[in-house]
Amino acid sequence: MTDPEEHGDADDGGDSVVRRERFSGGPAREFLSSLSADERIFAADLAVDRAHVVMLAEQEIIGPDTAGEILRALAAVEQAGHEDLPEGEDVHEAIETAVIDRVGPEGGRMHTARSRNDEVATCIRYRLREDVLELIETVVEAREQLLDVAAEHTETVMPGYTHLQPAQPTTVAHWLCSYESALARDTARLIDAYERTNQSPLGGAAFAGTPFDIDRERTAELLGFDGLVENAMDGASARDFLVETTAAVTGLATTLSGLAEDVVTFANRGHVEVADEYASTSSIMPQKKNPDTLELVRGRTGDATAGLNGLLTTLKGLPRAYNRDLQRAGRHAYDAIDSVTASTEVAVGAVVTAEWPADDLADAAGEGFSTATGVADRLAQAGIPFRTAHEIVARAGEAADPDIEAIGAAVEAELGESLEEVADREAIEAALDPEESVRMRDSRGGPAPAALRAHLDRVREDLRADQEVLADRRESIAAAATTLDSEVNRYV
Repeated sequence: MTDPEEHGDADDGGDSVVRRERFSGGPAREFLSSLSADERIFAADLAVDRAHVVMLAEQEIIGPDTAGEILRALAAVEQAGHEDLPEGEDVHEAIETAVIDRVGPEGGRMHTARSRNDEVATCIRYRLREDVLELIETVVEAREQLLDVAAEHTETVMPGYTHLQPAQPTTVAHWLCSYESALARDTARLIDAYERTNQSPLGGAAFAGTPFDIDRERTAELLGFDGLVENAMDGASARDFLVETTAAVTGLATTLSGLAEDVVTFANRGHVEVADEYASTSSIMPQKKNPDTLELVRGRTGDATAGLNGLLTTLKGLPRAYNRDLQRAGRHAYDAIDSVTASTEVAVGAVVTAEWPADDLADAAGEGFSTATGVADRLAQAGIPFRTAHEIVARAGEAADPDIEAIGAAVEAELGESLEEVADREAIEAALDPEESVRMRDSRGGPAPAALRAHLDRVREDLRADQEVLADRRESIAAAATTLDSEVNRYV
């Protein structure tokens, strides 16, 4: 054979070898592996392993001595940490290998009566519920902070807008409570998602159950789950709990984005001053104070919406039971929940540390004839049909200064009567004042100070109820962890 170097083909031959190696399957194992990403569920897998081994021992599927050896090995693996795991396709395989390395072939008994399919589904639920509770706690604390600030500003009048145009005077408290109400609904959605997440698929094996006499209720109890995903095929394949959680997180992100946009707009108009910790200055313009953190809150909403879209795309059209596509599903939920938890802290932190310039807000509250609706309401209360009152006030609004004289002229032009003949002049004049305009709107949910104080009392009760739900869920998980530790200690 001719030596390729004699014909100058050595380099080409070398490139060819590289190309063959690239497509020879060498990278496939790395491509298949999720071990690095699985660090998030390392602790979850250890807990699931322990509960499963305890149950196997209690059901006499494995002996107590074997259970003790495996459980001691799991403790050693935990102490060594994720970074010390041997290579493997995922954290589940790597932990099992590490156990076998420590105790020999008997360590393989830990995988009796289960599959990685039900194991990974259980680990994801186990870890995700912790993340959801952490986010719920963050949102609940954020709501409490907003209500505390609202209580200080029930009489701080500010302009209200529709279509970004001056609309009606309102109060800082009314604005704050509007977002607390939205966050309360976000909390409820997260709690609902938690309830459906906190169900155990463990024991369903690959998708068709197992011939071993296992006790699925026992492992669910030891892991703090509220019940079972009973159908084994459903348990292995279902990721709708990820969809529900990520959708709830995306809804929360959208609420926060609206909050952030409002504050950015208010800051632009001088209606609020964001604390220095939540702002930055320009690198070239020293007079600038930019509400950058709130702009990033808006931007991070894309993380959540992208995560939801990515997750739905991953799950679309999958056949039933386990598919390797599912290896990519969890990260979408985790990325969204991490991003939005941080956004909650920053967005609400920026609001509760901000300064609200009461005098400037009061001056701005009457701009653009924003009390017009209140004047029309007073005319309607005096017996004028509201549509007619609306026309009268619209005519008055055409004046350069729509004051009481302009309203009187509009009444006479529209009705042929003086203002004094059809309404209480003093009441109409008072309605032109932004503070009076706010006080007169004292219906439930309105911005009047009295209505707001009653609202604050009601929603604090709702907040306490959510705090109790959160505490109950945390206590239940903690109690299960204590029970599992106790049962493990029987064998170790």
